Amino acid sequence: MAPLPIRRVIPLVLFSLSLTFLLGFGVPSALNFIARCCGFPEAGMTECIVLVYLFFVCYEVLPPIPRGTVKVHGKAVLVTGCDSGFGFVLAKHLHELGFSIFAGCRLKDEMGEGSRGLEMLHSDRMKVLQLDVLSDQQVARAVEFVGANLEDPEKGLWAVVNSAEVCTFGEVEFVGMETYKHLSEVNLWGTVRVTKALLPLIRRAKGRVVNVSSMFGRMGGRLHSPYCVSKYGVEAFSDCLRYEMKPWGVKVIVIEPGNFVEPGNPMTRDIMDATANKRWQEAGPRVQEDYGKTRFEQHISTMRSYCSYGQKDTTPFLNDVTDAVRSCRPFARYCPMVMRWWIRMQVITHLPTTISDWL
Repeated sequence: MAPLPIRRVIPLVLFSLSLTFLLGFGVPSALNFIARCCGFPEAGMTECIVLVYLFFVCYEVLPPIPRGTVKVHGKAVLVTGCDSGFGFVLAKHLHELGFSIFAGCRLKDEMGEGSRGLEMLHSDRMKVLQLDVLSDQQVARAVEFVGANLEDPEKGLWAVVNSAEVCTFGEVEFVGMETYKHLSEVNLWGTVRVTKALLPLIRRAKGRVVNVSSMFGRMGGRLHSPYCVSKYGVEAFSDCLRYEMKPWGVKVIVIEPGNFVEPGNPMTRDIMDATANKRWQEAGPRVQEDYGKTRFEQHISTMRSYCSYGQKDTTPFLNDVTDAVRSCRPFARYCPMVMRWWIRMQVITHLPTTISDWL
C-alpha cells in the first residue's frame, strides 16, 4: 500500500490524540452520568467513541471505492468565465483531458487576453465564443452555436461548468445596493440564465451541471456579505435543480472552493486600495464618523491579508471539477480547500450558532 499523504496523516494523528484525551479524562463516565440524570438508558460511551474512531481510521486509510470514469471521446463541455481565473485554466485542463470545449468569454469580441490565449491552441476541440452571462441575447446565441457545433447533436451537451463570477469586499454599511445587485446578477442570475438555456441539450445527454459556488455559499463571513448572498443563492438553485433533474439522469454538482488566489488574481493591492477608497466615500459622513477611519483601515488590512495568503495551487480545484465531469458517480458537493477552512465550515454549518459566532 502506498504511504498516506500528509494531509491525511495529520487528521489521523489529531483524532488519535483527541481519543486519548477523551478516554483518559473520564469523558465517557461524565456522559453516562448526564444520560442517567436525563432519564435516558445508559450507553456504552467508551465503545461509541472507539467505534467512531475506527470508522474514521477506515475512511482515512482504506482506498476509496472505485466510482468509474466516463469515456471522454465525443463529449463536449461549455465553461463560462474563461477570460481569466478558474474558467481559463479549467477550459485548458478539460481540453487536455480530451473533452471538446466551448469556452465562453465576455471579452472575445474585444480580443481579450483570455480568448486569444485559448484560440492560440489551434485545436478543433477548443471553440471560443462570445458569452456575457448577463445578456439573454448572447446566451441564446451561445446555445445556438453549441447546438450547431456538437459532434453529434442528438447526444446533446455533456456538461456546463458555471465558473463566471465576480467578487468584492466591504462591510454592509459601506457597500452600495448597486454592488449587491451586480454580484448577484453575475454570480447567481448568470448561473441560472446559462443553466436554463442549456438544460434541453444536457438532458439529452443525461449529462452534468457543475456550478462553482464557494465556501462562502455555506457560511457567512465578515466583509463578504455581497459575495455570500450571491453564492448562497447558487447553493439553493443547485439543490432544487438536483431534485428536479434526477428523473432525467442529469447530475447537478456544486464546487465549493476555499480561499484560492486565482490565476491572474484581480485583487491586486492597487485595486483593493481603490475599492477601499470607494467604499469609504460611498458610506456617507454619519457612517464614517461612527466607524472611524482607524477601524475601517484595520478591516481593509484584514482583507489584504486574506487575498494575499490564499491557496495558490489550483490543482485541488481542477481535480474536483474533473471528477465532477468525468466520474460515473460524482459527489453532490466538492470542497477543495485547506483543512482549517474545511473544519471551520463544518463547525459553522453543524454546531449551534453560539459556537460559530464565538469563532
